[in-house]
Amino acid sequence: MEQRHFAVLVIGAGASGLGAAIRLAQAGVGDVAVLEKAGALGGTWRDNTYPGCACDVPSALYSYSFAPNPEWTRAFAGQAEIRAYLQDTAERFGVTGKIRYGVEVTRAQWNARESIWELETSQGPYTARIVVAGTGPWHEPLIPDLPGLGEFPGEVFHSARWNHGYDLAGKRVAVIGTGASAVQFVPEIVPRAGRLHLFQRTAQWVLPKPDHPVPGVERFLLRRFPALQRALRSAEYGAMETLGFGFRHPWLLRQVQKIGLAHLRLTVRDPALRRALTPDYTLGCKRLLMSNTYYRSLTQSHVDVHPTAVRAVDGNRVLGADGSSAEVDAIIFGTGFHILDMPVSSRVFDGDGRSLDDHWKGSPQAYAGTTVAGFPNLYLLLGPSLGTGHSSAFMILEAQLRHTVAAVTRTLSAGWTSLSVRPEVQAAFNEEVQAALPGTVYQAGGCSSYYTDVNGRNSFSWPFSTGRLRSQVGAFTEADYEIGRVHAVSGD
Repeated sequence: MEQRHFAVLVIGAGASGLGAAIRLAQAGVGDVAVLEKAGALGGTWRDNTYPGCACDVPSALYSYSFAPNPEWTRAFAGQAEIRAYLQDTAERFGVTGKIRYGVEVTRAQWNARESIWELETSQGPYTARIVVAGTGPWHEPLIPDLPGLGEFPGEVFHSARWNHGYDLAGKRVAVIGTGASAVQFVPEIVPRAGRLHLFQRTAQWVLPKPDHPVPGVERFLLRRFPALQRALRSAEYGAMETLGFGFRHPWLLRQVQKIGLAHLRLTVRDPALRRALTPDYTLGCKRLLMSNTYYRSLTQSHVDVHPTAVRAVDGNRVLGADGSSAEVDAIIFGTGFHILDMPVSSRVFDGDGRSLDDHWKGSPQAYAGTTVAGFPNLYLLLGPSLGTGHSSAFMILEAQLRHTVAAVTRTLSAGWTSLSVRPEVQAAFNEEVQAALPGTVYQAGGCSSYYTDVNGRNSFSWPFSTGRLRSQVGAFTEADYEIGRVHAVSGD
């Protein structure tokens, strides 16, 4: 019969879940399964296949430190190459056989009496002593609830669910949203569209992207001399940390803004369009974007930039909040993801039947972004208050994995029934983070961003250096946790 109980169940086979499976296996934890609702691994790099999809972090930094890749063909790798890297890494470290595809977790509840997690899935029940949630924040597309959208007669899709079967040639297209995805796909579809209407609620800072093909000789040297690969990674880390210093000292980023303004001025000659594309907040307050083609694409004669939010859809017309409108055949959303109201938080329950959502009430909180008081033996990867505006998600992930693997291996080797972070430890961590945020560009930059939750609290950002994140988040200390032990029962 198929095994249904495991020491550890990992949810999700993206970069987080695969990293967890690999690191657990390296630590000697073999009784592990990875539950993946889709039919293939890759997570966000499987789902996002829109034209121009690529990483905005240098390739050498956007990878596992224990699995360097000397074969990146660009300084900033594209989607297909990153997904292939994840596939190759999973195969190389022998964890592909642990993945169970087509298994969607619909509910996970802690059974305090038995000290196990009970999971309901699309393929029946599972149980585990420990659950690692690797679902990540860039998973569920965010589509605004626009009046009239359901009656729109044309094609509608989100960038993360790109409809490659729909031919954009000659079509009138509305793009709603100007985040990281839109900055990449808009230049790709402008040459095909008959007319493109870009609805921009907020102008974005867009810096030139230092991207270039990696010559074959460089790849050969990186392959032949692994120390060069490590040196490149360290150099890129140092460069990103230099930028990160500015995120904690916003006045420095106002100097970097000059690069963005020069980029805009040199590319966009029309004064009216340039004004519409000029941000009115400090660079870094929203996610930092890079592109060498975005501004240029918006100068084309068949592109209209509407510097306004969208208030409704009326028939085949998209209506802007400023009174403008556009008659279109297709609507494409570049509006990001549910990063603070992640779907997993409504599916994970404590021993009393209260979900993470019930505990958080709109403001996610965890200790070291990883463990949550009241949810024993549960680990969240890429959890709340760990987001950086300048570094690689792999840096965050690997710090969390050090913490998680240390906690899991200690739990299993010591025979503990449960491990739950102390509420006062979690509270102290979050108070420290919140106290430091007002001095960062995330809070002091003068913008409204997705870092802020429904309660007006920044539940996403890490206000310190990545070095501190790696040491503080990566450290597992038993004293921070309440430990459940088996008690012997004696009789007469």
